[in-house]
Order: sequence, then C-alpha cells, then structure tokens
Amino acid sequence: MALLEVDRVTKRFGGLVAVNEVSLSLERGTIASLIGPNGAGKTSLFNLLSGLYPPDEGKILLNGNSLLGLGPDRIAAAGIGRTFQNIRLFGQMSALENVLVGMHPRLRQTSVAVLLRAGSFRREELQAAARAREILALVGLKNKDGVAARELSYGDQRRLEIARALGSGPQLLLLDEPTAGMNFSEAQFLMELLRRLVGERVQSLLIIEHNMRVVMGISDRISVLDFGQKIAEGSPAEVRSDARVIEAYLGRGKWAEHA
Repeated sequence: MALLEVDRVTKRFGGLVAVNEVSLSLERGTIASLIGPNGAGKTSLFNLLSGLYPPDEGKILLNGNSLLGLGPDRIAAAGIGRTFQNIRLFGQMSALENVLVGMHPRLRQTSVAVLLRAGSFRREELQAAARAREILALVGLKNKDGVAARELSYGDQRRLEIARALGSGPQLLLLDEPTAGMNFSEAQFLMELLRRLVGERVQSLLIIEHNMRVVMGISDRISVLDFGQKIAEGSPAEVRSDARVIEAYLGRGKWAEHA
C-alpha cells in the first residue's frame, strides 16, 4: 500500500478549474517533487491534501484511509505536516514556542490537567521542550530556541517552518518552495537535511520547488502540472527529456540553463 494515494482529484473556484482530475501515488521512503509554472495548481493541490480546501471530486487516501471531510487539524493528527510558500510563523513567539505549537496534535493532556498544572502536564511539557530543542538542532537552529521568529534570518525562518511541521510527527511532509530566497550554501544544507529526514523523521516528502537544481538533485520522482492537469510524471531523467515539460513548463532555453 502506498503512503499517499490521490485519485482524480478536482477543485473548482467558480468557472476556474484549479486542479483537474489529478492522480498521484507516493511510496514510503520517497522524495517526490511537484513542479509546474505559476498558477499550475501546485499549491491548490497542497491545500487539498492538508485539508484547507475540500475537493469537489476524487479521493485522497493516507495509509489507505480517506481524508475526505477532515479539517486541517485532523489531517495533521492523521500524519500530514506542511510548510507554506509564504512563511507563516508566529513572529513574536520564540523558535522553541513555534515548534511546540506544531507539537500540539501529539500532546495528550486534558484541559483540566493544563489548568491545574498537574504533574503529568508538567512532565509532558518538559519532554515536549526537549524534543523541540532536538528538532531545532536537527534543522540547524541549535542555541536559537529563545530567539523570536521574526528576528531570525530568512533562511533560518524557512528552517524553523520545517521544524514546526516536524513537531507534529508527520508521516508525510509537504514542503512548499522550501529553498525560496536561499543562497546556494543554504539550499545545499537544506537538500542534505531533507535526505536525512526521510526514514529518520518522516516516511516521505512531497515538495513544490522552482529551483531545478534542487528538484533534479533530490527527487526520486517528479510530477508536472500545467493548467491544473498532470502532464508528465517519472524519474528526473524521464521528466527532463519529456517534450511536454520542455514546451509547457520551462521552454527549451530555460530548461538547458537550469537542468
């Protein structure tokens, strides 16, 4: 059984079909990328997978279980975490507090235990903070746990978003343009981090990315969207040579420049 199964999913906004009968399958242990021009439907598909949009048609299965009708909180609890194209951190909160927010779906204390600050609550609070610091160190933010998110550099904020998503203990992590705005060395560090995450922290990654060097260097499989439809899918080598991708997405000159 695949970790994620998307079967002919469609999403309409009035007369606009943002996602048009898209199907894909993601195996465990896989890093997959979703590419396509601006407006191709990539982020809309992420919003469907994470429960921000309900699909008009089709099925979405995680571990064989339907996600249809579930809100973002229940989908996060089921095992899907995500980051956003536009960074959505809690700017006034510390890096540690941002990761603790991400851990909320996995915490087990009742409202009464929290209000009374019961011993079980205090123990879980200490354990959660230790796990959050471990995650921060993993993404390269060791010793920055007390720094407010808004005071971090852009690259560090990107890594903090990943740390917060990891806090929920996801099986599948959706990353929306994780290297956007990063310089070469920051992007290289992130690529190495993502490879380590698979098997160590998550079962699979699905990435939206415009940096073709990153896409070609990290992906086991690539799906290509154009005008809401999947026009190609395969290994990096297969997608690189697909005429539909060259014409509809990158154009011959740009593909040669970035591939």
